[in-house]
Amino acid sequence: MKRSIKSSGFTLIELLIAVAIIGILAGVAYPSYQSYATKSKRTEGQRELLRIASLMEQYYLDNRIYTNDMTKLGQAKDPFETEGGYYKIDATVTGDSFILTATAQGSLASADVKCKELKVTDAGKKTPSSDCWD
Repeated sequence: MKRSIKSSGFTLIELLIAVAIIGILAGVAYPSYQSYATKSKRTEGQRELLRIASLMEQYYLDNRIYTNDMTKLGQAKDPFETEGGYYKIDATVTGDSFILTATAQGSLASADVKCKELKVTDAGKKTPSSDCWD
């Protein structure tokens, strides 16, 4: 008399294949996610630079001079730190012009090497390159 043994579940080979497929998918998806996360954090710096540039222009209209002091623009402290803490923004005033500089802080500074500093001038010029402002 022959007994048949019915097996249920996965074999070790099937389990290893599933883990390998998940590993490959994660290896492809994770760098893409990191790039997306870095770019989304960069938008915080861009947004705040443009907002503060607008405040600088309003201050100039009221006082006929630009200011280096962010507190005069209604910000809590100088240099101004963005809401998420990813950037510190400082102003450099020379005569009738200004340059606002957003410098990446913490882990973003090492993750976003090519766009570590974002700048906007009174003329609206955005640097370093258009790749950082897309």
